[in-house]
Amino acid sequence: MPSVIIGLALLALWLYCLFDVITTPAQDVRNLPKFLWVLIVVFLADIGALTWLLVGRPRREPAVHPAGAGGWARSGEAPRGPDDDPEFLRTLERRLRDED
Repeated sequence: MPSVIIGLALLALWLYCLFDVITTPAQDVRNLPKFLWVLIVVFLADIGALTWLLVGRPRREPAVHPAGAGGWARSGEAPRGPDDDPEFLRTLERRLRDED
Protein backbone atom coordinates (compact mmCIF):
# COMPACT_ATOMS: atom_id res chain seq x y z
CA MET A 1 0.00 0.00 0.00
CA PRO A 2 2.70 2.60 0.85
CA SER A 3 4.50 1.81 -2.41
CA VAL A 4 1.31 2.61 -4.35
CA ILE A 5 1.03 5.99 -2.61
CA ILE A 6 4.69 6.77 -3.27
CA GLY A 7 4.28 5.71 -6.90
CA LEU A 8 1.24 7.96 -7.34
CA ALA A 9 3.07 10.87 -5.71
CA LEU A 10 6.04 10.42 -8.05
CA LEU A 11 3.71 10.19 -11.05
CA ALA A 12 1.98 13.40 -9.95
CA LEU A 13 5.36 15.13 -9.55
CA TRP A 14 6.46 13.97 -12.99
CA LEU A 15 3.21 15.11 -14.65
CA TYR A 16 3.34 18.48 -12.88
CA CYS A 17 6.93 19.10 -13.98
CA LEU A 18 6.26 17.95 -17.54
CA PHE A 19 3.29 20.32 -17.79
CA ASP A 20 5.35 23.09 -16.17
CA VAL A 21 8.21 22.69 -18.66
CA ILE A 22 5.84 22.66 -21.61
CA THR A 23 3.92 25.75 -20.50
CA THR A 24 6.94 27.82 -19.42
CA PRO A 25 7.95 30.40 -22.05
CA ALA A 26 11.24 29.45 -23.71
CA GLN A 27 12.92 32.75 -22.77
CA ASP A 28 12.24 32.11 -19.05
CA VAL A 29 13.82 28.65 -18.87
CA ARG A 30 17.18 28.57 -17.08
CA ASN A 31 20.44 26.76 -17.87
CA LEU A 32 19.33 24.66 -20.90
CA PRO A 33 17.07 25.12 -23.91
CA LYS A 34 13.43 24.25 -23.35
CA PHE A 35 13.40 21.22 -25.67
CA LEU A 36 16.28 19.67 -23.66
CA TRP A 37 14.34 20.18 -20.43
CA VAL A 38 11.36 18.40 -21.96
CA LEU A 39 13.59 15.48 -22.93
CA ILE A 40 15.23 15.36 -19.50
CA VAL A 41 11.89 15.35 -17.68
CA VAL A 42 10.37 12.74 -20.04
CA PHE A 43 13.28 10.31 -20.08
CA LEU A 44 14.71 10.72 -16.59
CA ALA A 45 11.27 10.86 -14.94
CA ASP A 46 11.58 11.75 -11.25
CA ILE A 47 15.26 12.70 -11.33
CA GLY A 48 14.54 14.93 -14.32
CA ALA A 49 11.50 16.42 -12.57
CA LEU A 50 13.52 17.29 -9.47
CA THR A 51 16.33 18.69 -11.61
CA TRP A 52 13.81 20.89 -13.44
CA LEU A 53 12.44 22.21 -10.16
CA LEU A 54 15.89 22.96 -8.77
CA VAL A 55 17.85 24.34 -11.73
CA GLY A 56 15.61 24.79 -14.76
CA ARG A 57 12.45 26.44 -13.57
CA PRO A 58 12.30 30.24 -13.81
CA ARG A 59 12.94 32.11 -10.59
CA ARG A 60 10.08 34.13 -9.28
CA GLU A 61 10.61 37.85 -9.52
CA PRO A 62 10.11 39.72 -6.26
CA ALA A 63 6.99 41.82 -6.16
CA VAL A 64 7.70 45.46 -6.88
CA HIS A 65 5.48 48.30 -5.83
CA PRO A 66 4.41 50.51 -8.74
CA ALA A 67 5.90 53.50 -6.92
CA GLY A 68 9.38 52.14 -7.54
CA ALA A 69 12.39 52.09 -5.23
CA GLY A 70 10.54 53.13 -2.09
CA GLY A 71 7.98 50.39 -2.54
CA TRP A 72 6.78 47.93 0.04
CA ALA A 73 8.67 44.95 -1.44
CA ARG A 74 12.03 46.43 -0.49
CA SER A 75 10.99 47.85 2.85
CA GLY A 76 9.51 44.57 4.09
CA GLU A 77 6.06 46.07 4.58
CA ALA A 78 2.92 44.49 3.25
CA PRO A 79 0.90 46.51 0.74
CA ARG A 80 -1.75 48.68 2.30
CA GLY A 81 -5.29 49.18 1.18
CA PRO A 82 -6.55 52.72 0.56
CA ASP A 83 -8.41 52.72 3.87
CA ASP A 84 -5.08 52.15 5.69
CA ASP A 85 -3.31 55.03 3.96
CA PRO A 86 -3.48 58.20 6.10
CA GLU A 87 -2.87 60.48 3.10
CA PHE A 88 -5.73 58.89 1.17
CA LEU A 89 -8.04 59.29 4.19
CA ARG A 90 -7.11 62.99 4.52
CA THR A 91 -7.86 63.66 0.85
CA LEU A 92 -11.10 61.71 1.15
CA GLU A 93 -12.17 63.83 4.14
CA ARG A 94 -11.30 67.01 2.18
CA ARG A 95 -13.33 65.87 -0.81
CA LEU A 96 -16.31 65.00 1.39
CA ARG A 97 -16.17 68.43 3.07
CA ASP A 98 -15.92 70.17 -0.32
CA GLU A 99 -19.03 68.34 -1.57
CA ASP A 100 -21.17 69.56 1.37
